[in-house]
Amino acid sequence: MAQSTTWNPDSYAKNARFVSDLGEPLLALLDAKPGETVLDLGCGDGALTEKIAAAGCRVYGCDASQAQLQAVRHKGIESFVMDGQQLGLKRRFDAVFTNAALHWMKYAEQVVAGVANALKLGGRFVGEFGGQGNVETIRQALHSALRKRNIDPWTVDPWFYAAPQEYTEMLNRHGFTVDYIELIPRPTKLPGDILGWLEVFAQPFTKAVAETDRPGFLAEVRGELEPTLRKTDGSWYADYVRLRFKATR
Repeated sequence: MAQSTTWNPDSYAKNARFVSDLGEPLLALLDAKPGETVLDLGCGDGALTEKIAAAGCRVYGCDASQAQLQAVRHKGIESFVMDGQQLGLKRRFDAVFTNAALHWMKYAEQVVAGVANALKLGGRFVGEFGGQGNVETIRQALHSALRKRNIDPWTVDPWFYAAPQEYTEMLNRHGFTVDYIELIPRPTKLPGDILGWLEVFAQPFTKAVAETDRPGFLAEVRGELEPTLRKTDGSWYADYVRLRFKATR
């Protein structure tokens, strides 16, 4: 994941637990069988990894965040630090599973190539990540606030949001047959204020401004978003769009 983002398991659990909760339908798509060997790519704190293990699989967690992997290991799951854009694994997995991680990996072609190499022949790649249009309202507000400070937002924007056709073609180039792919609009209620979401997910943008200006930057972004993403009852929603897929090697 983006090096300019620091993943704190406690903050993630407080402000972003909905990410793994809403990813649970992916487990049915994965359809893990007892005895299979599965890689959870970008496993985070292991909330879904643990459920794959409960299906009787030998599951490994893989993430670029050492802090997140400490939480995984506390669950008794084998895990290792590795950048998903530089997977060095060869033909050992029946399936590679991923939820809410691939959009942090801008070298998407390298990710798909690495997954292809990691899978046994006939293995499957099952995942969900931010798709075309994901958090577009939030992204535009962050970009606008940086431009006002004479900072080019694209130099720090960490996200890759693919369209279905684009990702299908990428998978095909690396020997995958796409069994299913769908772009799913999913406006998502946040557990608290939008500032909690920004604290976890917008760090590359916030860190681009002077430390003394960060509270003002976040207040400006929040003010820009409030008319659109805050409901009359005070609850906040993020304009999520997910790309869900299953492909076979």
